[in-house]
Parts: sequence; structure tokens; C-alpha cells
Amino acid sequence: MRFFLTALIFGAATAACAQGVQQGAKNAPQFEPQWPTQTRAPALDSGVDFTITELATNLDVPWGVEVLPEGGYLVTERSGQLRLIRDGVVGAPITGVPDVLAAGQGGLLDVALAEDFATSRVIYLSYAKRMPDNMSATAAARGVLSADGSALTDVRDIFVQSPPSPTTKHYGSRVVPLNGHVYITTGEHSSLAERVYAQDLDKTYGKVVRVTPNGEAASGNPFGTAVYTLGHRNVQGADVHPDTGALWTLEHGPRGGDELNLIEAGANYGWPVVSYGIRYSGGDIGSGQSSGEGFTQPRYYWDPVIAPGGFAFYDGDMFADWQGDVLASSLNPGGLVRLTLEGNRVSGEERFLTGEMRVRDVEIDRDGAILILDGAGGRLLRLSR
Repeated sequence: MRFFLTALIFGAATAACAQGVQQGAKNAPQFEPQWPTQTRAPALDSGVDFTITELATNLDVPWGVEVLPEGGYLVTERSGQLRLIRDGVVGAPITGVPDVLAAGQGGLLDVALAEDFATSRVIYLSYAKRMPDNMSATAAARGVLSADGSALTDVRDIFVQSPPSPTTKHYGSRVVPLNGHVYITTGEHSSLAERVYAQDLDKTYGKVVRVTPNGEAASGNPFGTAVYTLGHRNVQGADVHPDTGALWTLEHGPRGGDELNLIEAGANYGWPVVSYGIRYSGGDIGSGQSSGEGFTQPRYYWDPVIAPGGFAFYDGDMFADWQGDVLASSLNPGGLVRLTLEGNRVSGEERFLTGEMRVRDVEIDRDGAILILDGAGGRLLRLSR
């Protein structure tokens, strides 16, 4: 009897520990995860209480942040400005930035440093490009940043999404230079007529594309074009795991079904045929199923959503016990989401600053502090111990 009672107590404690973070009811309770921690992984409590420092305020819908090796930060504003922030001073708009369509969800989006930035001063930008006939497209450009950080020169596009779209939604887009190539994530522009293009190999909607630094389709791409993976909805987060070197992405689902994905050449992630979410109106997405033959499962999904923007794998000394953890932004309910990994599967989830701000991007500073962009509040914040 004593053994039986002990087993009951242990089992109850284990079940309590395995509960996920507090969140609302599922939008799609009919879908079960493929493995126990594919969603609502056990809640974590690291006991961390951040010291929050404002590095910049009054930014105009900041979207992407990048750390400069010599100190300071590049920040994009969705309305079309790229700014250098250094020593608490927000610089004037950097000249030479491409003209952007700042409408709907479009504008100036991500910023990333070339792998050889220390010698080349090359940076990459993604943005909503104005196209003829009131159309637009996700685009990525490269340019050379002046030594004083005031100007871009030799600016040229290395990718323009095709075909152009009349819909100013779901542009993506993150840029990740990796191993001599440039990965660019796109969205599928949201409309019922266009979202199906995420499955079309002759269109760059809902894709991860891989090009050379000059914009040619990378040698060895799985389909012989710039397309690297397909079947995405709206990929607004991408980063490289510091230990494995693998590329991961983070994308918006509909009502439910935000996804963290491990990117594998040629993989199809299912949108809009399968999803762990439902339509905003309450109807089924595509087949009405969460999986299907030939589709790659997300490493993790959220229902209800966190509405993710950018994310970063932690790589630093300040929070050394978080090495390799996912630090994801949340627009709704807002805040910062931490995920631990065991191999390629999530093992736990922790949330910070929930409901306090709409976080659009996350980056790791040179000393290991965490940088976040408060999109609605127009702030660049530093989280430290």
C-alpha cells in the first residue's frame, strides 16, 4: 500500500511539473501533437528577473535589429528608415536605403550583416518593394555601409519575389547569410487566391529561398531554382543554431498553428494544405488535417498563437545556462518566449514580459545581453542580469 501511495504522489507531481505555461483554450482541439512536447511543453521557471535598459526610444515601428562588431546597432523602421544607434544616440536615417512600400504589413523589414562584414562592410536588407500597377513584392538588397555608418552605397537587389502581389500582407521576411549563401524568407500574401502559391515551385510565395551574395540561385538547391523549401505561411523569424549550424525558422499560423521549423533542403511544410490552426472565420484550412504524406512536421507549434516575429538562439556568457535555447518574440499576447531543446525537439517553455509589449525582434548583444524591439512602443531594449 505504501508503494502504491508513493507512486500516486510521484505521478501527480510529475504531471504537475509537465503542465505547459498558462494560456487560453486551443482553437483547434481536434488536433493532437505527433509527440508529447510538440506543443505545450512543460513550463519552466528559471528564476531570471531581467534588468531592462532602454537603448533607444521614439522609433517608428522598429522591425529588425543587428549588432555591429565595432559597437552600436542597426535598426530598421517599417516606414523606411535604417538607423545607427550608438551610445544612446539615434542617428539620422542612413542614406541610400531602397525605396519601400510602407503600406499594410509592408515596409523596411530585416537587416543582417554579411559574413565578411568586417572587411566588406556589406549588409543585407529585406523590404516590400513597390512594383508597377499598384503591386508589391518581398525583396532583398545588399549595400555597403560607410565607415561612419551614415550611408549605403552600391545598393542593388539580390532577390525580388515573383509574381508581384496586389495584397500588402504577409511579406515575411528575414535574411540569414550562412556558409557563403543568403537565405531569405517570404510570406504568401495571405489572400485565399494567393496563399495556394506557397505550394507552387514556380513562385516564391511562402518559401525559404537560397541565393548567392550576388543574387544567383545557389548551386545545389533542391529544385534547380532559388527555392530551398516551400509550404510556409509568413516566416518572420530565422536563425542559425550556434552548435549545429542548422537553420531554423519561425512563422505565423492562422488561429493557432504558429510554427518553429527546422529547415531541410527540399522540405514541404504543408501550408495551406495542412495546419495546426483554423481559419479566422472558424473553418478548416485546406484538407482540414494537421499532417499529410510528404509534409514536414513543425518542431513545435502554438495554439493559441504567440504571433511570432524574429527569434534568436541564445549564444553568450551572460545567461550561459541558456546556451542554444530559442528566444522568440511575441506580438500577441506579447513578450519573450524561451524554449529549451533536447536534440531537435522542444523540452520546455518559459515566458517573460507577457502582455507588456509587442516584441518584434530578438538579437544577442556582444556581451550576451538580450536585445528586443518593442514594435508598438518604438523602443530598443536591453535585457541583462
